[in-house]
Amino acid sequence: MSLPASPGARVLSFHPVQSVVKTLELLAEVNRTSLATVGELHKRTGMPKPTIVRLLETLMAAGYVVRDERMRGYQVTSAVQRLSAGFHGAPLVIEAARPWATALTSQIKWPCAVCLLDRDAVVVRYSTIPDSPISPFHATLGYRLTLGGRALGRAYLLFCPEEERQILRAAMRTSSDPENRSLTDDDLERLITQARFRGYTDRDSNVEPRNSDTIAVPLMQGERVVATFGVTYFRSVVTTPEDRARIIHPLKKAAANIEAQLEQLSAPLPGAFQDEK
Repeated sequence: MSLPASPGARVLSFHPVQSVVKTLELLAEVNRTSLATVGELHKRTGMPKPTIVRLLETLMAAGYVVRDERMRGYQVTSAVQRLSAGFHGAPLVIEAARPWATALTSQIKWPCAVCLLDRDAVVVRYSTIPDSPISPFHATLGYRLTLGGRALGRAYLLFCPEEERQILRAAMRTSSDPENRSLTDDDLERLITQARFRGYTDRDSNVEPRNSDTIAVPLMQGERVVATFGVTYFRSVVTTPEDRARIIHPLKKAAANIEAQLEQLSAPLPGAFQDEK
């Protein structure tokens, strides 16, 4: 695999530096996925694994890539914004959430997850299950969670602006998942009122698995929901309001820290070009 030529590119008078070409190709591949392993990158690029490791370590030294030891993969960092190629592989909110999510699980022991919207559901894009000694699940990365029945999905639906909610509701009505189709307009209004008062959402008690539950909150940027953030636990262990409070309060505090970190990461880089007035 080689990097495609840009439209209108002129004929070069010299041979490209292959190490640079390979490095850019590898960075583009990491940018296309939320978590890339050496094996996956080898399959997609055809590069020898030792070469991939050396190039990844070079990109890490330059600040463009980070290695997630728990998930055993690589992700781009916000530094790729400097390349004007977009920051699609690992959104800023994931980078902002990673340290606070890890710290939260270290504090309360239960695993937490960060989800991004995908039409009529949210998808788990980051999870601290590997850090939790008491996780109800072995793995959830990549799971789709409905907007209608799951706490992490509801945290998006119930806190997003009304105009966006109407678009999501249209998608939910044609969804193949009964959890989305069964949510009535009256149910939705009741859930919005409840969620806005409490500041968090729960999973529908009628959906499986019933031995666990999730408490989730939105991650906001202004009026926009950019992601959802939640903690999953065994219902048999968390049985009282006091037990839930020991999850809810740290969760909300971590969410506030993530939003502050996201704002910091989203700020223009020092010395960035600005139009002259």
